Amino acid sequence: MTVDLLREVLGWSSIIHMGLLLWWALWFMLAHDLMYSMHKRWFNISEKRFDLVNYAGMALYKITIIVLNIVPYFALRIIA
Repeated sequence: MTVDLLREVLGWSSIIHMGLLLWWALWFMLAHDLMYSMHKRWFNISEKRFDLVNYAGMALYKITIIVLNIVPYFALRIIA
């Protein structure tokens, strides 16, 4: 795999993952009650815990995107 190909893969991967994170955040903000009622049927979870799990999940996903996609992408941009 060449550096150019790896940089392109990391760039597109970052865009796709940030899009998924944005989609998750928008759903959480705009359809919170729908999401909570759907998950409450499956799991015995309070609304506070549901919010906490979602916020923590989004934060972990964002950190993972930054560390595993965006930072290596910019590192490859710098060396090229």
